[in-house]
Amino acid sequence: MAATITRDLDDVAVLALNNAHAAETSVLTPDGLAALRAMAFLAIGVDRGAAAFLVSLDETAAYDNPNFAWFRARFERFVYIDRVITAPHARGRGLARALYHQLFAQAAAAGHTRVVTEVSAEPPNPVSDAFHASLQFSAAAESRLTRCAGLRLIRIRHVASRHGLSSSGSIASRCRRSTRS
Repeated sequence: MAATITRDLDDVAVLALNNAHAAETSVLTPDGLAALRAMAFLAIGVDRGAAAFLVSLDETAAYDNPNFAWFRARFERFVYIDRVITAPHARGRGLARALYHQLFAQAAAAGHTRVVTEVSAEPPNPVSDAFHASLQFSAAAESRLTRCAGLRLIRIRHVASRHGLSSSGSIASRCRRSTRS
């Protein structure tokens, strides 16, 4: 059964799922989520965000985030995936992959040729690395960032891909299928 992707997100469900995975992303307050969604290029989810959600921004967003700033300093145009989370009960159904493909289509329609994100390199996240590689992301660089007021030093792998996006706005079906997302 195909996932139904919607822009009509349940903020309570999104906050609960996000904050259950704050170690991988960051904690959001209701106001923080509202601000993030207001500047989002695309915010979508499955089961209104209770099963999975994705929030992305383009280069025009007024987003105060060191990872976003890294890409902004290097690329004139891009769509940045700020967070994508799949609930444990919904994993293995291809929901994250479906969300990414919806984003790729929207990015292509808007004339973007680059979609970017970052994955944790320290601690390593081999599942995320494999997932992003299967979608043709490749490492652009690595950075060290201090998070949580200096309490944790993490290394981030900045990844970027054209994802089959062409300047004409079409998307190529070059992504391999996988049972994990």
